[in-house]
Formats: sequence, C-alpha cells, structure tokens
Amino acid sequence: MSEQAMDAIQKRIAAMNRRVESIQQQDLYFYNQPIQELRGGARVLVNGREMAMYASYSYLGLVGHPKINQAAKQAIDRFGTGTHGVRTLAGTLTLHRELEETIAAFKHTEDAITYSSGYVTNLTVVSTLVGRGDYVISDKLNHASIVDGCLMSGAKFLRFPHNDMAALENRLRQVPESGTKLVITDAVFSMDGDVINFPKLVELCKKYRAWLMVDEAHSVGVLGERGTGIEEHFGMPNTIDIKMGTLSKTIPSVGGYVAGSKALIRYLRHASRAYIFSAALPPAQAAAAKAALEVILEEPWRVRKLRENTQLFIQGLKKRGFDTMSTETAIVPILCGSDEAAFRMTRAAQRRDIFVLPVVSPAVPSGLARLRATVTAAHEPDEIEMAMDLLEEAGREVGILGM
Repeated sequence: MSEQAMDAIQKRIAAMNRRVESIQQQDLYFYNQPIQELRGGARVLVNGREMAMYASYSYLGLVGHPKINQAAKQAIDRFGTGTHGVRTLAGTLTLHRELEETIAAFKHTEDAITYSSGYVTNLTVVSTLVGRGDYVISDKLNHASIVDGCLMSGAKFLRFPHNDMAALENRLRQVPESGTKLVITDAVFSMDGDVINFPKLVELCKKYRAWLMVDEAHSVGVLGERGTGIEEHFGMPNTIDIKMGTLSKTIPSVGGYVAGSKALIRYLRHASRAYIFSAALPPAQAAAAKAALEVILEEPWRVRKLRENTQLFIQGLKKRGFDTMSTETAIVPILCGSDEAAFRMTRAAQRRDIFVLPVVSPAVPSGLARLRATVTAAHEPDEIEMAMDLLEEAGREVGILGM
C-alpha cells in the first residue's frame, strides 16, 4: 500500500479518535455502556445504578420472556451452542426450517429464508436481486444496510426525498419501460419513527411494474392489530414482493429474514452469498426467534399496550414542550438541535436515572441531533409519566425547553 494511501487512512482514524476523546473529556460520551443486569421488563442496571430503560428495541417487552428463554435452553440441550457449518452444507438444523416456516406463516408467504443479521440480510438480498443494467430506487432516509446493499449491487441507484411519493413517481418515470426496477423502503424509519405512505407506494409499484421490498425491522410487533406489520396496519395483504425483517428487535434474538414466494426463496438459497458462505444461526437463537413469533400471536395484549403507551409518551412529551418530529410509533425522537445539546440532554437524563441515548451527525443531518427515545409494552403508565417529568426537568436544565 502506498504511503499516500496510508496517510489518508491515518487521518481518518485520527479525526474520529479526536472527536471521541473530546466528547469523553467533557463527560458527554454515552455510547457502548455495558448493561450489567436486566431488572424487570423496563429497568436495567448500568454503572451500578438502576435506570429506567427508554432506549430498547424490545418493543413488546419480550426480552426475558419465560417461554422464549425455555425454548433457547432446550435448543442448547438438544443441539449444543453452535452448528456444523454453513446452511448449504452441514449447518441446517430442523430448528432452522421450523423457524422459517413460522416466519412464512406469520408474514403470510409461501416460504422464508434467514441470515446471520438484519444488516447482512439487506446487503446480500439487494445485491443478489439486482445488478448492472437494473435500477434500485430508495427512500433517502432508508437504513444504512439498505444503502450499502444498493451500492454493492452495481445497479443504477436512484433516491427520492423522504416519503415523497410524487418524487418517487418521477424516479420511476426515469427508468426505461423495459428496465428492471426494485423499489425499497423502510416501513418504520429508525431515526424519525414515522411510517412510509404504503398505499401510494404500492399503487406506484403496480403502475410502473416495479418490484417492492420493505424492511420491517421496526414495524413487526408495532404495526397492525396483531403486530404482523405494515400490510396488516393498512389492510393491504399480499402487496409486498420481498418482506424483509430482523430477529433482533421486537423478536429478542439475532438474525434477519426475507419472506416471499417459493421461487424467490429458492433463488436466494442458491444465489445469495451471505447464505452460502456464512455460518448458520446458533440453535438457541433460532429457537428463541421461533418462540417469540408465537408469543406475539398468543399475547395480543402486548401490541395493544404498546400502542397505548406510544400515544401516552408522544402526547405527553409534546404537552411538555418537546418536539417529537413526525413520529407515530414507539420510536420517539426528542429533538435537541446541536450535537452538543443532545449530549448534554443525555447526561442530564441519565443523571436522573433515565437511560436514553443521543443520535448525532452524521447519523442524522447536522442541526437535527436528538434523543431517540423508545417506549415498550413493558412500561407502565405511571412509569412513563415519571420519565416524562424527569425528561422535562432535564430539558429545562440544558435549555432545550424554555425556563
């Protein structure tokens, strides 16, 4: 490697280290804090202090659920802690097929395939489905894994302003009529908490004969009366060609999946590199994911409670003067403005034993730094009210709210 190239790498490393060290020196660094213990569904032990958890992706409060824990333990007793290799060769267990059948039934598709992470799922599926000469069209606020999959695919990468369906239609018009088109979007956007305009999206994909892929990482367990996702939420079944999701948020395990037609899934099993060349999901994680999907349907009260808690949290924060942007889900941004303000707000909140974390540039645009607070079905209304009161105190202390 040339000396000039090494200099560029060293500069990038040094710049990031300076930024981190500067934040640490100001006592404003809150990332990578180890959680020492779970204490009930919505409380954790961090740095020796019990704190209310408002940064969890466990939207239905399923972390630690007895049925899910038991399924994982039984899987270890039966299969051990790992597999014998990649799925295509010696790595497939009966548990993996049972999990994929459960996912397919949950998402109302013919079949499903699982991968080692949600990030890997988007990366490999997008780059396997489209390539040079094709077109992939993506919402500008899509997750980084979608963006990376689009870039890696080699397809012509077109983006449209967030949730702007007129702009999406303009993009679709730019593609030759004979061109292969894949439209891809998040269902619920991970930084803003808003929902894609699904009815119009489906209409446009049908009109322009485009394939539709939807990432439901933050919508399974959140949208729909039974928590099955965006199709149920809008009463529009069987309208997504490629249904992607994770096994690490509402579902307390690890991995990602795609659900769809038998032909699609057979193709991915034999063409997607992350399936062919990655080790299989560990038995305990496959069993936990399967049990979690069952619990979601068996305990529908969790979805109802999450919806009630979400409304309480959003409306309560708004009444206290916070800007929660356009959220309508359990992801509730608390807009702070500058990166420094978000860091100071985090410090003030954590000193009051409210575990929230900042999202700053470049993860979000400069000037739109925020706390990405989340509420779950594990919270009780009185806990949410107390948390909002403490957040209000913190907001006034750091100047985000008027004195």
